[in-house]
Amino acid sequence: MPIITLTTDFGWKDPYVGAVKGAIYKELEHINIVDISHEVSPFNIAEAAYIIKNAYHSFPDGTIHIIGVDAEHTPENIHIAVLLNEHYFICADNGVLALIMNKLRPEKLVQINIHDRISSNFTTLDAFVSTACHIARGGTLEVIGKPISRIRVISGVTPKISDSKNVIHGQVIYIDNYGNSVTNITEDIFEAEGKGRKFEISARNERFNKIYKRYSDLVNFEEDEKKRDVDGKGLVIFNSAGYLELATYKSNPLTVGSASSLFGLQINAPVIITFIES
Repeated sequence: MPIITLTTDFGWKDPYVGAVKGAIYKELEHINIVDISHEVSPFNIAEAAYIIKNAYHSFPDGTIHIIGVDAEHTPENIHIAVLLNEHYFICADNGVLALIMNKLRPEKLVQINIHDRISSNFTTLDAFVSTACHIARGGTLEVIGKPISRIRVISGVTPKISDSKNVIHGQVIYIDNYGNSVTNITEDIFEAEGKGRKFEISARNERFNKIYKRYSDLVNFEEDEKKRDVDGKGLVIFNSAGYLELATYKSNPLTVGSASSLFGLQINAPVIITFIES
């Protein structure tokens, strides 16, 4: 049975998620619909890309992913359907695929051109649903769109490397449920540019020169538990998705605080890694 996933900034209060699902079931009775997230910050392309990039590969090949973020159809915001890494993605060409694609090349890429057959102005409900159901029935991309050769890239999705190769200029692209601040700096980029050199990570007024493998590596378990005093202490790790994350140990935005609140590391906050020559 085909799978269609949904990633949007609709939230749960409004009727939009239910309307999209209803429209899919109206076209396809036998289909699995999976919610990846509907809590993307409104119009936040980088956040949507981070979420879908780190979820889609857990699904079987052939899964169809609808990304309904900043998706209004305009001459400058065309709609595309992509076959990438054996998965289908349907979204606006607003830069959301740049982070997902990374070094991958799409097998197929088309501009959706079925809008003249649709009267509604609810993009995700009409064009995206029609496209997803067409694919789920076994239809090809060429039927619903014309081939294109490139997609839009936005700034902020990938970090910038200084000409001297000594500095990585990154930024926070995602705040998770624990208030941890995830940057756009990957472990691959860090290793390639750092080449084993010492470093300093600066973020607002915070400075770090060590990256832990796990959150609990911050704790000295040989010390008496009552004397540890590590809850809320800042640390840096490469998270399970391979991205540099600034965190606080056992963070809780409602109690001990979090990296985003204690360090002021909200979305787009700069995070800079400076490599030190030995």
